[in-house]
Amino acid sequence: SVFDDFATLLSLFRVYHFPPCTMTGTDANGVAGHAPSKPLNELFCNLPTTIFEVMSKLAMEHNSVNLGQGFPDEEGPASMKEVAGQALTQFHNQYPSMLGVPELRQAVARHSANHAGIPCDWATETLVTVGATEGIAACMLGLINEGDEVIMFDPMYDSYVSMARRAGAVIKPVRLALPDFHVPLEELAAAFSPRTKLIMVNTPHNPSGKVFTRAELEAIAALCIQHDVIAVCDEVYEHLVFGGAQHVSLRSLPGMAERSVRLGSAGKTFSFTAWKVGWVTGPARLLAPIIKAHSFLVFTVSSSLQRGVAHGLDHESSFYLGLGPSLSKKRALLAPHLAELGFGILPGHGAYFLVADVSRFLRPGEDDAAFCMRLTREGGVTLIPISCRSQ
Repeated sequence: SVFDDFATLLSLFRVYHFPPCTMTGTDANGVAGHAPSKPLNELFCNLPTTIFEVMSKLAMEHNSVNLGQGFPDEEGPASMKEVAGQALTQFHNQYPSMLGVPELRQAVARHSANHAGIPCDWATETLVTVGATEGIAACMLGLINEGDEVIMFDPMYDSYVSMARRAGAVIKPVRLALPDFHVPLEELAAAFSPRTKLIMVNTPHNPSGKVFTRAELEAIAALCIQHDVIAVCDEVYEHLVFGGAQHVSLRSLPGMAERSVRLGSAGKTFSFTAWKVGWVTGPARLLAPIIKAHSFLVFTVSSSLQRGVAHGLDHESSFYLGLGPSLSKKRALLAPHLAELGFGILPGHGAYFLVADVSRFLRPGEDDAAFCMRLTREGGVTLIPISCRSQ
């Protein structure tokens, strides 16, 4: 069916089940024992079961087509696999540089200059991370102090909130406005205060598919400069843009180079989600504490995979520059079928996501989460309710 062909449009997340934070059991001799009674980390113990786990479990129970747990339809360039494989035997397999192998850091700097228009000193302004998610964690831990306020656009990637709170931040959400997910500039301006340390800007946006306009980014830049705020720019979908939209990096705007860091991802750029190779670029002063956080989180990243990504950034631009047009064709095929069924199709010009308005199908007292569960049980199709990505 058309749904089988477009399982990549809503998510690349994988869902795991974790045991409860308190439990009892028996040892190898069958002797009953008890887990330590002292409380474990309150933040992570009290996080609810993710909506991806809830919906995926429900999909399995009802043999439903799961559009909420996808992966790229195609593998990335074969040449990158070859380079990574050869690197296992051509180079040593001991700890590489904590910052990343020079080949990849140099390639990241060239990519930044060529595609974002942002010059980057590879020796002092680049860091290779275990995917962009580890980069996010390192940014939060390295930049935030207890009580700092962090502005985030709602809905959002769920890692942002958890890691910012772990670092001691107070979250100040600003909800993107429907129907086109535009930035409500008056609400955004009101969210800034003397305690604002950081703003998280994700464009193209997960999960709406919005691409921030230059005018919106210029307004964000002006507020950052006015209030002396750092911007963390999650741009992992920078090449997944279509429909006439253009990706602009906030860091490329006047006055923002020295107060911004950018995050990139080989998983999104090359459809190699298992490799978990990402990068952070930014001024040396901001990178310094991020690097220290990175050193205690993971220390380093697989050197052979780094060399494969370096090859891809330098020699496989046709792959990542073709992602936007490919997704545009898929969206153009799926959207009319959804419209024929009566779904409202919200605009989107980037990333894998297609957001549909289900309000006409809601029963009295039903929200989008309840609708998605009912659709799984009765219709055999599983979606992810976007409200569960909101604060």
